[in-house]
Amino acid sequence: MLLGPPGAGKGTQAQIIAGRFGVPAISTGDIFRANVSGQTELGQQAKTYMDAGDLVPDEITVAMVKDRLAEPDAKAGFLLDGFPRTIAQAEQLRESLTELGHQLDCVLELVVDEDELVRRLSGRRMLVDGEMVQRDDDKPETVRHRLQVYREQTAPLSGFYETEGLLARIDAIGEVDEVTARALAACGAPEPGQPAAG
Repeated sequence: MLLGPPGAGKGTQAQIIAGRFGVPAISTGDIFRANVSGQTELGQQAKTYMDAGDLVPDEITVAMVKDRLAEPDAKAGFLLDGFPRTIAQAEQLRESLTELGHQLDCVLELVVDEDELVRRLSGRRMLVDGEMVQRDDDKPETVRHRLQVYREQTAPLSGFYETEGLLARIDAIGEVDEVTARALAACGAPEPGQPAAG
């Protein structure tokens, strides 16, 4: 599982690390989109909340994640990106994993200085009608608010997983491949060309 604030590089590292281990990278964003577009029962329930601008309740989110983890491609393992976000979700996830016969092996926290996060996120631009523009949620004041929400809601997971002996913290500043090397070493990944441990 990957933990870290917005802008820490979780999405990038999730794809690379999952590829190295040969397991799917699972993000709640992808799960929500798949359930909503597939019009599953859980997707329809979630859409009601999303359309109203409300947060989707934990029990719906956890049920969607559990369904995804029960799929054949996750049988040999998986990497969770962006979930859980709260202690309550972490406790529900633990129950779901037990029911599925899974367990977490490593929780990797990507550590980045807040000023660097603000610089990274507020520096992002996207192309709109031939012009490079900044997304509203990437403006510096919005970024600082997002980081505050992360500190209040998600950062406590660091202590939760540390208590369980699962947490490894790595410095997530540097070139992508440098951060990947630290991440793989922290999670006990095999060197390239070596088989992964069962």
